[in-house]
Amino acid sequence: MKKIISIALLILISLSILSGCTNQDNKESLNLLEMKWEVISNEAEGETVNIYMWAGDKSVNEYMDNWVKPLVKEELNINLNRVAINDPKDMINKLITEKDVEKSNGSIDIIWMNGENFKLANENNLLWGPFADKLPNYNKYVDKEADDIKYDFGEDTMGMEVPFGKSQFVFIYDSNIIKNPPKDINELTNWIKQNPGKFTYPSVPDFTGSAFIRQTYMDLFKKDYIEEKDLSSMWDYMNEIKPYLWRQGETYPESSAKLDMLYSNSEVLMSMSYNPLHAFNKVQSGEFKESTDVFVLKDGTLSNTHYLSVPFNATNKAGAMAVIDFLLSPKAQTQKLNPSNWGDGLAISYDKLSDEDKLKIDEIYKKNKLEFLNEIRKYKIPEMKAEYIDQIEKGWNKNVSKN
Repeated sequence: MKKIISIALLILISLSILSGCTNQDNKESLNLLEMKWEVISNEAEGETVNIYMWAGDKSVNEYMDNWVKPLVKEELNINLNRVAINDPKDMINKLITEKDVEKSNGSIDIIWMNGENFKLANENNLLWGPFADKLPNYNKYVDKEADDIKYDFGEDTMGMEVPFGKSQFVFIYDSNIIKNPPKDINELTNWIKQNPGKFTYPSVPDFTGSAFIRQTYMDLFKKDYIEEKDLSSMWDYMNEIKPYLWRQGETYPESSAKLDMLYSNSEVLMSMSYNPLHAFNKVQSGEFKESTDVFVLKDGTLSNTHYLSVPFNATNKAGAMAVIDFLLSPKAQTQKLNPSNWGDGLAISYDKLSDEDKLKIDEIYKKNKLEFLNEIRKYKIPEMKAEYIDQIEKGWNKNVSKN
C-alpha cells in the first residue's frame, strides 16, 4: 500500500514539475514582448533558428544559405537552418496538427508566407503575437503606414508578420523573337491564338499559376473582388484559349520552375514570374538567353508584399526575432535586391535610408539597368483579398483543368 502511495506521489510531483515548466515556458514567451531589445538579443545568442521556406527558386536558396546564414552566425551567434518546403500550405497543416495535440515546442521558428496562408494561420491562432514593433530595423526603416505593408492580400497584419520583400507580376519573353510584346489582355489573347502551342501557365496551386489566373480575372473585369457572373465568363475565357496552349491545354506545367524549363528549351516563347528580376537572374546563370526581357500588361499588373512570421509554439522566439530584424537591415535588404543574388524588391523604405545606403542601391540600379522597375510600377495593382484565392483556384480546377 505504501509503495502505491509513493508511486502516486511521484507521478503527482512529476506532473507538477512538467506543468510548472510549461507555464514557465509560456510566461517567458509572453515576457519577450515586454523585454528591451538588448535583452532579447542576449537571449537569442546560441540558439538554432529553423526558417521554413518555399524552395522553388535557386537564387532565393543561395541567398539564404551562402550569404544570410554565415553572417547571422558571425554577427548574432545564431545558427540558421533553412528548411525547404514545396508548398507553404504544408507549414500551415503542420502547425494545425501541433496545435491540436498541444505541442508547445515546435520545430518551426520562422515562416515565410503571405496571402491566404497568413489568413488561414491567423484564423486558426497559429501565430505567436504582435512582435513587429519590437524590432529596431522595422521601426527605423519600414513605412509602417503604407497599405502594402499594413495589409497582406487585404488582411490586417496587426504586427503578426514583418515584410521581407516586395514583388510585381511580369511576363518573360525572348526579345529576338517577339519584337512587340502584348500591351494588354486583348493583345495577349490575340498573341496566344496566333502562336498556338507557344504559351502556357503553371497549374494551381502553384503560386505563379494562381497569380496569372487572378491577374487575368482582374484585367478582364477591372475588379478586385469576385462576382459569380464574372467567374462564369472567366472560365469561358480560359477554356477559349485552352486549345491554343502548350499541348492544347491537356496538361499544364506543375510549377513555375517547370515553365521556366519549357521557356529555356524554346518549347514555349513566354514564361512568367512574380519577381521582376527573376528573368535577369536566369540570364546571369546562363539558364535563359541573353535576349530575354520582361513586360507587363498595362491593364494592371499584380503586386504584393511577402512576410516573415513566428508561430505560436516556436521554440526559439528570441532567435527568430533577431534573425528577422537582421533580414530587415539595409545591408541584408540591399544584398537581396542585387540581381546577382536574389533580385527581390525592398521591404524597407528608400526614403528612410542614409545617404550612404541610398548610394549603394542607386549603384545596383545603374549597374544592372534596373530603371525599368520604376516604369512598370505605374501599372501596379494590389492583390485581391485572400478570401477569394481559394474560390478562384477551386473554380479553375473544376471548370478548366478537368474540363
